[in-house]
Amino acid sequence: MLRNVAVLVFDGVAPFELGVLCESFGVDRSAQGLPVFDFAVCANQPGRVRTSVGFDITVEHGLEVLDNADLIGIPAIPRHMVAERPDLYTEGVMTALRDAVARGSRVLSVCSGAFVLGAAGLLDDRRCTTHWMYTDELAQRYPRAKVDPDVLYVDEDPVITSAGTAAGLDACLHLWRKEFGAEMAAMVARRMVIPPHRDGGQAQFVQAPVRPTSAPTLAGIIDYMEMHLDEEMTVEGLAGMATMSPRTFARRFRAETGTTPYEWLVARRVAAAQRMLERGDDTIDAVASATGFGTAAALRHHFSRRLDTTPQAYRATFRHRTT
Repeated sequence: MLRNVAVLVFDGVAPFELGVLCESFGVDRSAQGLPVFDFAVCANQPGRVRTSVGFDITVEHGLEVLDNADLIGIPAIPRHMVAERPDLYTEGVMTALRDAVARGSRVLSVCSGAFVLGAAGLLDDRRCTTHWMYTDELAQRYPRAKVDPDVLYVDEDPVITSAGTAAGLDACLHLWRKEFGAEMAAMVARRMVIPPHRDGGQAQFVQAPVRPTSAPTLAGIIDYMEMHLDEEMTVEGLAGMATMSPRTFARRFRAETGTTPYEWLVARRVAAAQRMLERGDDTIDAVASATGFGTAAALRHHFSRRLDTTPQAYRATFRHRTT
């Protein structure tokens, strides 16, 4: 169970990515019935740490706090510092990270923080990711790392790596969901005024999401689709509601959502099935019918394709944490 969180910072730390970890695990949300973690920010040497945008922070703790951490967060830093400033990556830091993973603690990097994990050898023979601008460099620098440039984050428990900036929030919410269930993750997301997950956001290896937009001309159609997931829908029917030709509708839908009507529907239906599986004892056939898949076989197919697990296994993993 996740109880103790430490965030390891170096000179050049990016404030936003540091804030992602602090906001996700350092805020007291006990008034909402959420767990509160022992939380600390630490550095190789306590004292002043320079950020990437010119101001300093004061860090009170040294590496000793890593000894009891269940999770160690690594925010983004200028990746060139891994090669140019080896004094920042002492053997003490590398040993502390390796020892933490060896005893079963998790490490979670945001953006270029993955380069620190690579320097410690923790990406060797593991799938991982970082910001899309740096994935080639990460693969070149650490050739044993299995770098995936097309995902928001990769959960290779106990090593979790995330892409740039906001993808760190996706990874942190994923860990909240994994540890405490969907309801608590949704409460944390609501407090931060962000979606509890983006499309595909709970698969172990998360596919790149559709790009968020306001869907200005199709908002009404999308609302209708969301409210009628259990009904059969066709491009022709939806296009008629939008008073467009099917070809124009399909083109406009992709332009405004980044995906096809079919893929959008499947993603929303899978998400609806997740909620039902987390909250109730409905049969798989009932879940399939209520979410528009029609049959249990169709639900299992799409569920497994998107989440790399079965509906039964998903319920066994998450339901007891949310009831």
